[in-house]
Amino acid sequence: MARQHTEFFEIDMEGGWEDIPGYPPGCRRKILSSDLDETGQRGHRTRLIQIAPGAYTTEPFVHDHWEEVFVYQGDLVVGCNEKGEGGEVFEAPTYAIRPGGVAHGPFASRTGCLMFETHYYEADD
Repeated sequence: MARQHTEFFEIDMEGGWEDIPGYPPGCRRKILSSDLDETGQRGHRTRLIQIAPGAYTTEPFVHDHWEEVFVYQGDLVVGCNEKGEGGEVFEAPTYAIRPGGVAHGPFASRTGCLMFETHYYEADD
């Protein structure tokens, strides 16, 4: 979906979710807007992420773009092990911002969570 000027529109919170490539079952996304080009290192993406109760990732993530994450609902466990155990629990509402190149995760959710994320490349001045 290319980014374009769009006024307020209703978001179907029940349907239209898709599994996130490279993520385990229980992690889904809904892309709201995107022209992110990771190969060309430009653009921007906004999306919603759902993590089901008990779902977890097993490896840290590293990407080259900036990321801002707002945990809107539920809990997000940061730094769990490869079995989804341990880590630090953050309850909604919480927020993180990180530059590219920073390892983060693995992640889990005890009760499930809903997050809003934005990804972008910072323009060189």
